[in-house]
Amino acid sequence: MKSPFNKSLYIGFLLLGLYQAIFSKDYMEAAASLGIGLAFDPFDTAQTWNDRPTWQKAVLVLHLALVAAMFGFGIGLNDK
Repeated sequence: MKSPFNKSLYIGFLLLGLYQAIFSKDYMEAAASLGIGLAFDPFDTAQTWNDRPTWQKAVLVLHLALVAAMFGFGIGLNDK
């Protein structure tokens, strides 16, 4: 089941998170927005993880790594 609604929400939260990180420099909010974006899987949700193509797995794992990096920046840069 491909849902354009999920894809729109995913892209929206991805763009919001990138805006918060790049322009607002609010890394904790960026981590939250990017993390929420992961809940809206832009790919076929009926497909199991093992059946997904490698590039889809890579996109989602890189997105998760970006969330972790923003969380780390948020904690590290606010440690004053």
